Amino acid sequence: MANLKLGKLPDRTPSKITITVSADLSQALNDYAALYRQTYGEAEKVAELIPFILAGFLESDRAFAKARNKGLPAAGAPEESRRRGGSGSE
Repeated sequence: MANLKLGKLPDRTPSKITITVSADLSQALNDYAALYRQTYGEAEKVAELIPFILAGFLESDRAFAKARNKGLPAAGAPEESRRRGGSGSE
């Protein structure tokens, strides 16, 4: 087997998550979408913006990043195991 510098790509299958938000949060998300449209000249649905808003939030949370780097379990497997593509029982 070749020893490629690039490891096996992670699962990129999207996950659908359904949530209920408060009226205040719904309004804030609609306001954000309106400001996005005003700023970039393109309308995006709130549902299209939410994944990027969440990703930005998680990326900016230093305590969360530190915990993940220390092996915080994710989806039932430690981070290191997920990087190796293992089952966690190695």
